[in-house]
Amino acid sequence: MTSSGSRKRVCFLLKVRQDRLEEYELRHQAVWPDMLSALRDTGWHNYSLFLREDGLLVGYLETDDFEAAQEAMARTEVNARWQAEMAQYFEDLDGRPDEGMRPLTEVFHLD
Repeated sequence: MTSSGSRKRVCFLLKVRQDRLEEYELRHQAVWPDMLSALRDTGWHNYSLFLREDGLLVGYLETDDFEAAQEAMARTEVNARWQAEMAQYFEDLDGRPDEGMRPLTEVFHLD
């Protein structure tokens, strides 16, 4: 995590099951409006997910405080429902997908 002004850039990796890639993509074409609102309201900004054909998922977001943003989302009812539905798409997770997000160390940034 590195700062960009007061916001920090966060990148994380997860692994989507290869047999569920298409369905995973389709689910993200119709993210629930209350989930989108919860993300914005809890400090997730400029949030993107990138999916490689082998299932590697790269997440990127900007936030003032990643731990606080995660904790705030964990307290929302909509996040509990979303994570319960999304868990089936991921490999190698103990628990919910949002609990498997481990920020990568940024080693270079060009502004």
